[in-house]
Amino acid sequence: MIPSEVKATLSFSDGSPSVDLPLYKGSIGPDVIDIRKLYGQTGKFTYDPGFLSTASCQSAITYIDGDKGELLYRGYPIEQLAQQCDFLEVCHLLLYGELPNAEQKPAFTHLVTHHTMVNEQMQFFLRGFRRDAHPMAVMTGLVGALSAFYHDSTDIHNPTHRDISAIRLIAKMPTLVAMSYKYGIGQPYMYPKNSLSYTANFMRMMFATPCEDYEPNDVLVRAMDRIFILHADHEQNASTSTVRLCGSSGTNPFAAIAAGVACLWGPAHGGANEACLNMLNDIQQMGGVEKIGEFIKQVKDKNSNVKLMGFGHRVYKNYDPRAKLMRETCHEVLGALGLGNDPLFKLAMALEKIALEDEYFVSRKLYPNVDFYSGIVQRAIGIPVPLFTAIFALARTVGWIAQLNEMIGDPEYKIGRPRQLFTGAARRDVPPLAKR
Repeated sequence: MIPSEVKATLSFSDGSPSVDLPLYKGSIGPDVIDIRKLYGQTGKFTYDPGFLSTASCQSAITYIDGDKGELLYRGYPIEQLAQQCDFLEVCHLLLYGELPNAEQKPAFTHLVTHHTMVNEQMQFFLRGFRRDAHPMAVMTGLVGALSAFYHDSTDIHNPTHRDISAIRLIAKMPTLVAMSYKYGIGQPYMYPKNSLSYTANFMRMMFATPCEDYEPNDVLVRAMDRIFILHADHEQNASTSTVRLCGSSGTNPFAAIAAGVACLWGPAHGGANEACLNMLNDIQQMGGVEKIGEFIKQVKDKNSNVKLMGFGHRVYKNYDPRAKLMRETCHEVLGALGLGNDPLFKLAMALEKIALEDEYFVSRKLYPNVDFYSGIVQRAIGIPVPLFTAIFALARTVGWIAQLNEMIGDPEYKIGRPRQLFTGAARRDVPPLAKR
């Protein structure tokens, strides 16, 4: 943070003395007013439900400009990273601050690749779940259980432990997601194969069987790799803030990441692409493209519970830059699989066109977001809808770890402790039982 010569002055209309508050400038983005001493000087807290105007930390990892529709990982535009790098290069960037060079890339890839197996006991742990359990319920349990299997790297204050845990989590998440999928459909687990890339290995573990191997399709592998890159980090969102808050207590990295997985499960966060595809299926059952007008009418009706999923974003007030990339990928995948006439994709394109031209959505800046297209791509690849959010968690794990490590290394970090505006009963005495 760079201190500003300008101070923010807070004045009160009740005659209380005004207070000067420090102002800080980041490298880019809005200035920040430091209110840490506000309570000590005034006896007052700030009130900001949802933290819409509060910076909870300083970070050098990810920057979003919602008005411009810009997303930067360590300063690099997401468009360039998605088109010129693979997921493990982006992992290296988020973890260590720079893209790997020609020597670092194979070394980092080898390190992650040779940690993709999980303890054999994990498969027996899986048996405690019902076969029809939601994958996110399973993943929350599996990730939290990693601390019991890899307890030699659970000291969050030990930099070596944090680095070991980071590699283990990034490497093992694809294996755990594939295992939860195989368990749900009753197929044998497929072990990782070190000769394959990170993403190709994941797809093989998902779709191969002992009696028939899976030959990775380059277009599909690249599409899945792009999904991983686009979801790798997204600044201080709900799940990332959860990981930071959980980690601030000193809990182990596996528990902190499991908390992030649990938060991501919500339909307003990681479950949005699943909700989006379910919405498209509902419109298709109503009658498809011909019924979009009727569906839009229901969306606009304040008395209706119908919502338009996959449009708009809490931060982006312009077109989501990830959505543009995902739209291109969507065309590539459907073309490679010969699904150009896929009814859901046609429906999605028609819905997008109407929403971008309708004054109701334009005035509210409800542009398509990344969830709108990523669900269609995953469905085309063959991934079942309930698994979408688990794949999101797989991709976001590296961002969570990078944010967690940054927080632990920040000399100003403290255990999270939000304040409140209390509106309950004032102090009162307990009456005798007969008088209640």
